[in-house]
Amino acid sequence: MLGPQGMTTNASEAAPTGVFITFEGGEGAGKSTQVLRLAAHLREQTGREVVTTREPGGTPRAEAIREAVLAGAAKPYGAFAEALMFSAARIDHLDHLIRPALAQGAIVLCDRFSDSTRAYQGAAGGVDGSVLRALERVVVGETRPHLTLILDLPPETGLARARRRAASAAPDGEGEADRFEAEALGFHERLRAAFQGIAEAEPERCAVIDATAEPDAVEAAIRKAVATRLPTLSKGEKAHENAA
Repeated sequence: MLGPQGMTTNASEAAPTGVFITFEGGEGAGKSTQVLRLAAHLREQTGREVVTTREPGGTPRAEAIREAVLAGAAKPYGAFAEALMFSAARIDHLDHLIRPALAQGAIVLCDRFSDSTRAYQGAAGGVDGSVLRALERVVVGETRPHLTLILDLPPETGLARARRRAASAAPDGEGEADRFEAEALGFHERLRAAFQGIAEAEPERCAVIDATAEPDAVEAAIRKAVATRLPTLSKGEKAHENAA
């Protein structure tokens, strides 16, 4: 029996009842904003529970790891150490939030997931891809996104947005860049190329969204991608009830 993305599953295993959508992209792509917009749209359209979350984070333990990594605690130990810390956070996130929500039939929208580890610690950080794929198989297992929305924009544009966001959030108007925002432009160019490569390698799972547009236009493109790739979500609550 084939599960999401054509993966083989045991016939005795219950098919996933929820829907897992992830958002990926470089710094300043607007993922957090679009997660909230899509969540509101899907709640209204489907009547189903929609859970919004993020990585690293989503649970208290994972949020603690997020704070440490974004502050640069793992940087002296290298990109592989960061990948291990993100994986530890992901295990807790999957076990205590994502999988339980999916098992209850929720739609889960996650701001970043395993593709970010491939891009940040792999393509941009230099960790061998085969090592990260092996780590991902152990950590993620069968819990794969049904759809990944990759918000794409030039890194110069994204970094400028991220700087404005940090400044507006700081009391003195001079917010500091986090661990990854502070990287050189070349790092962010490799990130963009990595996400584009993921989309090219897995077109059945990934949809690339032009994130240079205004937020309303980005939202419209995301809605269209969801309706096209996951048509049952565009048919409202009746489709969910009939499938139950």
